[in-house]
Formats: sequence, C-alpha cells, structure tokens
Amino acid sequence: MTRPAVLLTGVGKRYDIVSSFARHAFVIAADPSPLAPAQYAADVRVAPPRADHPDYIAFLTELVNAHGVSAVIPLTDLDLEVLARSDLPAFVPEADVCRATFDKYLAHQLLESHGLPSPPTWLPGEEAHGYPAVVKPRQGSGSRSIHPCADEREAAFFADYVKEPVMVQRFMDGPEFSVDLLCNRDGVCLNAIPRTMLESRGGESIKGAALADPELIDLGRAVAEALPLRGPATVQMFRDSELGLRVTDINARFGGAFACPMYAALPGRSYPELIVRMAQGETIEPHVGEFLAGRTFTRYFWQIELDEALQPTGRDIVPDGPRAPR
Repeated sequence: MTRPAVLLTGVGKRYDIVSSFARHAFVIAADPSPLAPAQYAADVRVAPPRADHPDYIAFLTELVNAHGVSAVIPLTDLDLEVLARSDLPAFVPEADVCRATFDKYLAHQLLESHGLPSPPTWLPGEEAHGYPAVVKPRQGSGSRSIHPCADEREAAFFADYVKEPVMVQRFMDGPEFSVDLLCNRDGVCLNAIPRTMLESRGGESIKGAALADPELIDLGRAVAEALPLRGPATVQMFRDSELGLRVTDINARFGGAFACPMYAALPGRSYPELIVRMAQGETIEPHVGEFLAGRTFTRYFWQIELDEALQPTGRDIVPDGPRAPR
C-alpha cells in the first residue's frame, strides 16, 4: 500500500520531528538552507524560496501535486500565515490567528478578547501596569532581546535600545510551563500535555518533564479551542505568586521540546501519527489528559557528515552512532 505523503516546511535542525513523521508517512522536507540537518531524515529534500517570496506557495503546490501530499506542517512561525491563506492542506489556524500569535502584543489582546488570562501588557509610551517587568520584541523568538526592567526609566531605555517593535509585560515570578497541544481541523483539542521547563537554551527547552496538572491542561485546552488552533501548538504560561496562571506565548506549531509529548504519548497517539491519520480522513476522538506523566527528557546534540555534493557520507564520529544509554 502507498504510504501517505506529508510535507514539512522550515525543518531546520528538527531531526526528531522529521524522523518521527517518517515512521508513518513518506516525508518531503523543505528548507532553503542546504545544510539544514533535519532534511536528511526525510525521503525527499527540497530547497524552496523563502517564505516571503511570491513563488513560495506555487513551489509548495507543485510538490503537493507531484507527491499526493495530504498534510503540510510548518515547523517555524515564518510561513504560518501564508500557508493559512493558501489552498494547501496545511494544519494551521486561520490567517488572523496566525498573524496574532506571531505578534506577542496582538496575542495578548486576542487572549483578553476571549477572557483568557494574560499578564498585564502595554506598549512603550502607554500607562504602565506594574513593575518589575520585561521589555521584549513583539515578534521575537528564541528568548532574544528580552530585558528585565525595575521601573519606567529602565523600560524606556530598553525600549529604545532594542531596534525593533517591543512591548512591556509584567514580570512573572513563578515557575514556567508549556502545554503541547494537538487540535483537529475543526479546532477541537485532541490532547494537551503540560511539561515543566527545567532548563532552556536560546528559548528552547532542553530539559523538562510531562506533568499531570489539571489546571494547566484545562487552560491549554481553553486557549486552543477559543482561538481556535489547528494542528500542533504550544501554549506557554507562568504560575505567578500574585496573578496565578497567565499565558505569555502561543506557538501555532510544534514547540521546541517536541521530545516531551512524544515520550508522554500513549501507544498510537503520538502527534505525528495522529496528524497522518487525520490527513487520511480518519476521525480522532479527543483524549485530553490521557498521557504518561512523570516522564523526563534531557536532550543532547549529534551531527551528520556531508560530502562535497552535500550528500550524507554515512560516517559518524562513533561507529554505529551514539552509544546506547547505560
């Protein structure tokens, strides 16, 4: 039987996601960089134009038609909105939701419009809503250019220092969590798996654990179905000692700590497998809160050697790959 085909865009270094999809489907990996390591876990590698190029959607459409692709899944924020405006079978929210979640200030307004908890947030020059706070780019990623500020003077300094549009947001003093979600194409939440943020680098979690916390699950599900989200998504939140749970970020795509919901998923319920099954027309029943809690992940790095033509040599620093855990 022919394997279903999926197209993953902006694969970058997300070898874990691409290889997970490859267990269930024929995978086409699209990334403009010839050195994107995750493309080497796919069946077909292609270099598309940039997501903001006028030929981007036409390029992807040719791939979809040529390979019979039934699902397009972006792995970055860069093409969410353009995919939402296309006729491709993309697992993304509506375009206005993609646009709002890409801009943290618009995301704050969107959450408040649905009665969902977001930290006090304001733009430079507007009335402040309490300090300490943080100044951060409205479209930032990877925790870059985020600056804590103790008062209005420091906030004004950092707002001028960061050379892109910023916002100011109350500092959240409690622990940070993420909820990895999967929704169907109707915006129904199928599962919500919370995780701790034990350690992050460059905004990406490298250590964490799946957590059975009904409050986190309920808030993640409420956000997903209110907007609504479609496909994979990650909702980040803090449990502040004064304000309680507040949502600080929404990523309408797979989160950086993809490993956690993969380890926590029950057999047959990993998010890549469910996406492939939905793409084939299967109806997946919601199973929110059904996962293996207490599973911790800790990540490490590996590499691929390429020859002069940028093809994998098959060699490794250690014969047969990394040493198995002992």
